[in-house]
Amino acid sequence: MGQDKLLVVTDQIAVSLGAVLDAVKVVRKDGVEQLDPMIITQASSDSLTLVDSSSLDTVVSLCKSLEFPSDKLLANISRLLKPGGTIYLTSSSESAPGQMTNSSLERKLLLAGFLDIQSSGGQSVGIMGKKPSWKIGSSFSLKKKPSQLLPKVQIDDDMDLIDEDSLLTEEDLKKPQLPPDDCEVGSTRKACKNCSCGRAEEEEKVEKLGLTMDQLDNPQSACGSCGLGDAFRCGTCPYKGLPAFKLGDKVTLSGNFLAADI
Repeated sequence: MGQDKLLVVTDQIAVSLGAVLDAVKVVRKDGVEQLDPMIITQASSDSLTLVDSSSLDTVVSLCKSLEFPSDKLLANISRLLKPGGTIYLTSSSESAPGQMTNSSLERKLLLAGFLDIQSSGGQSVGIMGKKPSWKIGSSFSLKKKPSQLLPKVQIDDDMDLIDEDSLLTEEDLKKPQLPPDDCEVGSTRKACKNCSCGRAEEEEKVEKLGLTMDQLDNPQSACGSCGLGDAFRCGTCPYKGLPAFKLGDKVTLSGNFLAADI
């Protein structure tokens, strides 16, 4: 198995080997002495143009300023790291006390697209993160969940099915017969021969008044005064002699309306 490739970047002009090893020990617990890290001081995005993409296992950033590393530099670091590679941001010994916090470094890594971000746990400020294991432009298939199909109902041809027509009796099939002596049945709506509903008496009164049943059932007025009573009716009004009524409503005649007063 080949040796892990390690890059150290810093915004300082010079950095001690001890500071580099202390930072590397946070990421690599064993075999630090055998590592041969590449160190770039006053690093910028242009400083990494000669490094091959996806060629580094670990990148350590010694930050003196809060602005380091910049967003552009972090994007280049992500390009250089292998899928699943580790990045470690930590403050250098020359950083101003209280200037840099874990939350500010964590925000940088999150915005740069790194995952599994966690604090180093030491006394110094330090945050580690992982580059996603997938590569840019990679694709994978989405497994579709099987659709829940409705259960199939299997009908056996030998099953005895009930014929709906057999449930009807002869009485159910007979056409209902309306009573022949019903005065309300028929297009003429005249009283029947053996009328017992009172329609014959009503027709007799109408004949004596010289009106039709329609004029009594649905009285209308061209002048609008026919329903107000005889005081408002003209001499030729067909409703003359009838009590006052409301237009459109059936005119009701009392039983002794046409009876003689003497």
